[in-house]
Amino acid sequence: MSEDSSFIKWPYPILYEQEDVVSSEVLVLGGGIAGCWAAISAARQGASVVLVDKGCVIRSGCGGPGCDHWAWSGDNPASTLDPDQMSHDLMEARSNWTNGITSYINCASGYETLLELEQMGGKIRDTEDEFKGAPFRDESTKMMYAYDYENCTIQRVWGHSFKPALLEELKRLGVKIYERCQATSLLTENGKPGTRVIGATGLNVQTGQFVIFKAKATVMAMAMPTRNWVFSSEHRGVSSFKPIVNSGNGHAMAWRAGATLTNMERSMALLLDGANTYPAYGDGNNNNTWHPCNMVDADGKEIPWVDRDGKEIPDVESRSLPSRLGQEMFLFVPGLGGKSAYESKPPMLLPDIQERVLKGEYKLPLYADLTTMPDDERRVIWGVMVGNESKTKTPILKVYSDAGFDPEQDLLQSYYMLGGSSMMREPGNIRERMIFSGGGGVVVDWNLMTTVDGLFAAGEQIFSTNGHASAATTGRHVGKRMVEYAADVNQAELEREQIEEEKKRIYAPIHRENGVDWKEFNMGSCRIMQNYCSEHKTESLMQMGIDVLDEYEREELPNLFADNPHKLGRTVDVMDIITVNRLILNACMMRKASSAYLNFDRLDYPQKDPPEWHKWLTLKQKNGVIERGELPIDYWGSLKENYEAHSAGKRG
Repeated sequence: MSEDSSFIKWPYPILYEQEDVVSSEVLVLGGGIAGCWAAISAARQGASVVLVDKGCVIRSGCGGPGCDHWAWSGDNPASTLDPDQMSHDLMEARSNWTNGITSYINCASGYETLLELEQMGGKIRDTEDEFKGAPFRDESTKMMYAYDYENCTIQRVWGHSFKPALLEELKRLGVKIYERCQATSLLTENGKPGTRVIGATGLNVQTGQFVIFKAKATVMAMAMPTRNWVFSSEHRGVSSFKPIVNSGNGHAMAWRAGATLTNMERSMALLLDGANTYPAYGDGNNNNTWHPCNMVDADGKEIPWVDRDGKEIPDVESRSLPSRLGQEMFLFVPGLGGKSAYESKPPMLLPDIQERVLKGEYKLPLYADLTTMPDDERRVIWGVMVGNESKTKTPILKVYSDAGFDPEQDLLQSYYMLGGSSMMREPGNIRERMIFSGGGGVVVDWNLMTTVDGLFAAGEQIFSTNGHASAATTGRHVGKRMVEYAADVNQAELEREQIEEEKKRIYAPIHRENGVDWKEFNMGSCRIMQNYCSEHKTESLMQMGIDVLDEYEREELPNLFADNPHKLGRTVDVMDIITVNRLILNACMMRKASSAYLNFDRLDYPQKDPPEWHKWLTLKQKNGVIERGELPIDYWGSLKENYEAHSAGKRG
């Protein structure tokens, strides 16, 4: 289409199908937290590095707006748990349904990573002594801790400062950054899936230009998919917890390149992400960022907190301490469902609060009451925590404050039981789900290399990996491993036929005069997942889903239409969403057992977590045929020994 094809003239030159070729030793796909750290780590080793991001690096990615806590740094000097003990406790609490490799990297290098971030300009301490003397502050270091004040495994941080600091370091190191450039495919040796990855292709979403990236080592850091069950660009906005541009590009690209993925069957009821949700952390609650806030009912009656044994906790500070009845540590996110759920159960509000409300013991609505909190706790919640977690600094802290909200005088209404099912969740339609914490992704080894030579991964691109600190530490780890790998290989020649096929695929929508818009296509694909892969699953239902998906891809995908580069980029997104949906459906059909931790319910296989199904189910494709497999739940072997062997510059 011409640049005058719309009512408003497109502000950039149109360069459809024109090529730009870029070469480097290391290629980083994704400019979020994991991608920035991977690029910085590789550049510090002296490698030439290119970073590609479809947004703007200064705020892109899940952690772009910020974070309020840095989790599980067992190497920090205040922690009572060493990295080995902490990682094993975390694994047990999840019945090993988590990634041991990335968990250990996080626990063993979280603090040293945080100190490097401070050197770049990130704020990690109470340098102004604003909270001097607070029970959560270490006076010698001015570090502040969250949730568990005894074990000090999670640090309070000013995460809004992190992404700008990382960007400045990228620039200082000379990393070549391609912003507004969407990665679309991986290039492989001889153009065949499963062979060594030697680069990638990209689409500039402002000009439409086609970019060819050549590299010796490539890392994907494009996070987990969203928009598989629910999508509405007009309604979600700030209410979406994860960036809605996260469409699973990396998962789809890895799949087409022949990489192995696992845990794709895991999803959960919609959490903080629906079209009708309230902005995350913008309604009064006592969980996560708001821990350990007081909660009261409509008459001001305080709702008690209890420990893991149901014993009432008499004071605010004790809500941030393990139970005195022999508890070693607690996890600040309840309901993980692992073998050690009791051992790691955190302090919480009365667990039967919903029943008590229904009986009339407490009157709706409920409120978060910061006015009666100790001054330090009130200011750290409504300030450091709400001011830095995800998308909260402007839409919550600033907007509410500008509107007159005063935490010393005002209560903040909670929507718990006014349609919601828990303190942090909105009303759930069983057809509406999402991939969230610990979702599926690529399989990696201790070098964070995927099953395809030359292709690495970091952050939430890796299966069962979650969190800001995990993204940073895995990015930092993989950058070094990539440089070691690149030193031992030569740059292979690109296969022209593979490039031409990719250009044909992604530019097809601009050669149509009209057709199906990307938003309509995305909503249609969501309906397929809602109807055939929702909370309750059966073999026949999911097979119908695959059949309908086949028809949808066959009949509707060829009609996708885009009339400018931005829409073309979004159209490439929905092509990838279809691929991810196919992976989810196939993975769900593979698991012939239900699972509490995976939030996985099959009506035709109702037994929960039978021992023979305590394993990872894997998928990869070869020549268009799906190959199914499995891995032991602890395939990574000894955590400590393998980490030490691979973090010391020894690629195994």
